[in-house]
Amino acid sequence: MIQMRLKLRYSGFALDVDLQVPGRGVTALYGHSGSGKTTCLRCIAGLERAEQGFVQVNDEVWQDSDNRIFVAPHKRALGYVFQEASLFPHLSVLANLAFGLKRIPKPQRRVDMAHATELLGISHLLDRHPQHLSGGERQRVGIARALLTSPKLLLMDEPLAALDAQRKGEILPYLQRLHDELDIPVLYVSHSQDEVARLADHIVLLSNGRALASGPIGQTLARLDLPLAMGDDAGVVIEGRVSAYDADYQLLSLQLPDTTLNIRVPHTPLDAGQALRCKVQARDVSLSLDNTGQSSILNRLPVTVVSEMSADNAAHVLIRLDAAGTPLLARITRYSRDQLNIHPGQPLWAQIKAVAVLA
Repeated sequence: MIQMRLKLRYSGFALDVDLQVPGRGVTALYGHSGSGKTTCLRCIAGLERAEQGFVQVNDEVWQDSDNRIFVAPHKRALGYVFQEASLFPHLSVLANLAFGLKRIPKPQRRVDMAHATELLGISHLLDRHPQHLSGGERQRVGIARALLTSPKLLLMDEPLAALDAQRKGEILPYLQRLHDELDIPVLYVSHSQDEVARLADHIVLLSNGRALASGPIGQTLARLDLPLAMGDDAGVVIEGRVSAYDADYQLLSLQLPDTTLNIRVPHTPLDAGQALRCKVQARDVSLSLDNTGQSSILNRLPVTVVSEMSADNAAHVLIRLDAAGTPLLARITRYSRDQLNIHPGQPLWAQIKAVAVLA
């Protein structure tokens, strides 16, 4: 468990958060610029000293202002990845990595050079210097250098913000490998909901220095009382498992958690039982009273209406649905809502026009 109680005041900004987040997996600190994401990270790292602060990472207390405890930044067992990799330009990739490794006595090393370079796909870059690397390659080297400090917590401050779409696509699979293969908790700062949906297990929504919400990503993205539901990219994340593959049509069947319901998505073959994450956008869900008509829409699920909220324009409403325990959101017109007489507790069919596999 990671605990943080932080109060810090600047001119025109105040941070005031009291949070407990899981001590494993990826927790995203999400919010618009100026919401306090980076300030939280800097307080956890000890780069900013909260006036009133308590920071505990699993069994280690790094700050407790009530008891006058403040562990210096260089003594905190963490790795920090910034927007820019900030590699030493006069050193090779190998020498940059060795700089991180040398900080840790051999008996305390949990990640070795071979593991880090293989995990980030940089083994072939070791002899190069930073000026001969792409932006994505530099960032992967920066992440590997942070891992070689054998951190008990990895802080990542918008590591993809400085990259174009192609470089982001290049580096995301490596970030997923970190999530899947390393038992190091990560606090990941981002203002991109798609990044968060792809990588995070838990999400903290920040606004104006306050935490509006904190919880598992699937449930939190589906909350209608949060600003997350209002944007054009609003949707839910589903963690399913592969149940079958149709080779003729190249369609993968993905079983929803704790149910026999399946959705089908175009995909290459995967082994049955393999976990797969996908996102269903609210704008891609339509609703029907029955399941009798033929349609080109591939996925239809029986659902129950949970609740409704006005959307960010007067023509639309947002409907929260329950598909045998899996939450869904639908963004529909008020006209359609009235024509179908949609109300809480009503059984309907959700027609899902597109499913984005986050892999």
